[in-house]
Amino acid sequence: MNINKIFKWGMVVLIAISVAILVWGFAAGWPKTVQTANAPVNALLTWAVIMIGLALFCWVIIGLIKSISNDPKNLVKIGLVLAGAVVLCLVAFLFAKGDPAIGYTGKPVTEGQLKLTDTILNLSYITGAAAIVAIIVGEIRMSTASKKK
Repeated sequence: MNINKIFKWGMVVLIAISVAILVWGFAAGWPKTVQTANAPVNALLTWAVIMIGLALFCWVIIGLIKSISNDPKNLVKIGLVLAGAVVLCLVAFLFAKGDPAIGYTGKPVTEGQLKLTDTILNLSYITGAAAIVAIIVGEIRMSTASKKK
């Protein structure tokens, strides 16, 4: 069976489920209590997270299967990239301080949440800097490659 046909029908099924959840939620009525005043938003955001997670899972698994079937040596490259990502996350976690935000007057959070937030911020800084460096290096390589011709 053609993989494009599988993707096409998979998308149709997911869109149908999304529309059914939306219609069902508004037709049946959302709870109107104070605790669940945002029930439609919460339900739709939860479904969006589920769909993003499913898409990422399929992307990784299908990419892995296609990569291994084309060239089994790619498994070593994938392992190296995965190990690099784990090391990057570990470095970001080790450099995360976990201090509360200055001037924050909202609900107090746990130390674990603060450490995780700082880790995510560190990962954002690292990947942003890496993107800038990659753009600069790419432009330099392209300009030197065009001068050689």
